[in-house]
Amino acid sequence: MQADKILKLVRLSEKSNKLSSELGQYTFEVFGHANKHQIAQAVEQTFKVTVRRVNTATYRGKNKKSRQGRPSVGSDYKKAIVTLKAGDKIELV
Repeated sequence: MQADKILKLVRLSEKSNKLSSELGQYTFEVFGHANKHQIAQAVEQTFKVTVRRVNTATYRGKNKKSRQGRPSVGSDYKKAIVTLKAGDKIELV
């Protein structure tokens, strides 16, 4: 299993920054085929931390309109919220 086939990017937002500082939870965007066990292994391999829990959510792309008024749909994505062992941190630059 390769971590680059599971994790896409770290999602940085106001809410995810608050979760990481207060609860030790980090938010990642992952590929749709990834399951919780694969996500936990990828995070442990990449960042050398211990994962306690993984929560996932799949989001449907938003409906949009082009300039000409034609409807289109944004990309679907899957989000994972990873809880780490107390005391572990992921350094995000």
